[in-house]
Amino acid sequence: MVTGGTAGAKARSKPHKVVSADAQRCRRKFLKFFPDGFRDETYVAWERGYKWEAHERWNELLGQASFRSMLREGAHTEIAARTVRIESRTNLLFSFEKMALRDAVKSPLGARLIADGLYEFLYGVGSLESKFGHWCEAVAALPRKQTRVLTWTVVTVFGFIAQPDTHIFLKPNVTRAAAREYGFDFTYQSRPQWETYSSLLKFSDAVRRDLRDFRPRDMIDIQSFIWVQGSDEYPVE
Repeated sequence: MVTGGTAGAKARSKPHKVVSADAQRCRRKFLKFFPDGFRDETYVAWERGYKWEAHERWNELLGQASFRSMLREGAHTEIAARTVRIESRTNLLFSFEKMALRDAVKSPLGARLIADGLYEFLYGVGSLESKFGHWCEAVAALPRKQTRVLTWTVVTVFGFIAQPDTHIFLKPNVTRAAAREYGFDFTYQSRPQWETYSSLLKFSDAVRRDLRDFRPRDMIDIQSFIWVQGSDEYPVE
């Protein structure tokens, strides 16, 4: 783990290009809590560490080869159990969302929907737009007891855990607040669909470009930066 010294100096330096006043203010807020940027020990402990650990568990339990092998064996229940177990060790979903997800995949139909849908979303062919749309349809079809399963957090959490180089996690209220603070025109609709997710990816790209001197490693760093901007856990005095 790199902390202090050169890393800190780079994090505190001015961005390599002119960015908006809003973006600079967000940058200063992040550095207020994590002076060494994305290499800050506290940042890793509070924000990055557990998300990266979930990604490593995903690779261990549901990497493409093992995922494909289990699908061929018809082990949908085991795949569903692994997805729920990996996420359960994070705080990305609220407790009621975790329970709704567990209930939704208990049945053979729910397990098959999430197993087949996730594999195609993460490892299938086709455009990201098409795959994301089909994944939303799969989540919408999951059995429901009380709490709805088709939420932005459920739809985006597994892509974020499995492929943080590509996918990002969406907490709607926090992300909308962060976009306002950043001065980004975030297109949002409450029902999961491509237009909003595409807008989020564009927001993420803008943040990544503005923070290139911070050397963000993946979407975990970008999502954590967005979280700091919009979450009540990081108030501005």
